Amino acid sequence: MNYSYWELKEWFSNIDFTIVGSGIVGLNCAISLKREHPKAKILVLEKGTLPQGASTKNAGFACFGSLSELIDDLNTHTDEEIYNLIYKRWKGLQFLRENLGDNAIDFQQQKGYELCPSQEFFEACMAQKNKINKLLNPIFQADVFTASENTFGFQKIHSKYIVNNFEGQLDTGKMMSCMLLKAQKMGIKIVNSICVEDYKENSTNVHVKTDRLDFYTKKLLFATNGFSHKLIQENVQPARAQVLITKPIQNLHIQGTFHLDKGYYYFRNINNRILFGGGRNLDFKTEEATEFGETKIIQNELEKILKETILPNTAFEVAHRWSGIMGVGKQKNAIVKQIANHVFCGIRLGGMGVAIGSLVGKELAELVK
Repeated sequence: MNYSYWELKEWFSNIDFTIVGSGIVGLNCAISLKREHPKAKILVLEKGTLPQGASTKNAGFACFGSLSELIDDLNTHTDEEIYNLIYKRWKGLQFLRENLGDNAIDFQQQKGYELCPSQEFFEACMAQKNKINKLLNPIFQADVFTASENTFGFQKIHSKYIVNNFEGQLDTGKMMSCMLLKAQKMGIKIVNSICVEDYKENSTNVHVKTDRLDFYTKKLLFATNGFSHKLIQENVQPARAQVLITKPIQNLHIQGTFHLDKGYYYFRNINNRILFGGGRNLDFKTEEATEFGETKIIQNELEKILKETILPNTAFEVAHRWSGIMGVGKQKNAIVKQIANHVFCGIRLGGMGVAIGSLVGKELAELVK
């Protein structure tokens, strides 16, 4: 395909910053760069018709970690590292809300609840509760985690929940639509259905090769998260997350965000439906995928838990299923770094893109001199 003179001149010439990926990180990076360099020509490239990865496919949890997840993280992270993780996640959520506004993204702080499979699990978590609350107190100035009775009638779980008093939820579609509109209003150019295949750095710029055309940019920034290993050599692996959503359920009384099994399962209410996802711990190897899709082993388990635990006395039908691709690693901190003279990356969000994506995008933009 040959592009016209007008197309090449307007979209692919004299580019100051090219960002690969139009998800939460990529768009926030572009917006931050435009604020700092108002006259700069900024191009965002997206291989999908909509933002790929997880930005438009996540469950819309405004969360920063369940109690059992944080306890588990302490096995591989220091107290200081956990504190810094939660600080960044919380700061990122506030940054997101300030940028877009709570009404625009339908943000609701209805608390988060962790369902415990047994009394032993509950007691083990509660034994660490005060330590975690104390660790996080400088951030929240209050106890993050408390306990409450099983008020929603879930079955096959312990009679008490662990409550996260600061967790919320939002509408993922509205969030990404707002970000795209904000970027476009600022004059940022976004091109969809174009895939970066390779790049080569020169002394003053970067030669970018795509499946459509080649062009040059002064700076190249990767916001590709779970797809990053195809183009840059950093410690990040893809992790597919499978999700389903029910048809509307009359008189649905469940409200909030909910976690099971150290955060590997999660569900919430949305528009009188239950959105339920997770289960990659059933088959980690298969879910190290960059291809979207669903598997029987995970979808069957999601339906089983939905029927036996979440909605034991309520008839429901599954309306839709999908998957998203996250970027994870052994360490949960994001990778925001300069990888060459004119090349940068902001990746490995660890399944916390809603929380930290806006902040990682801003930090990525700040790396550029």
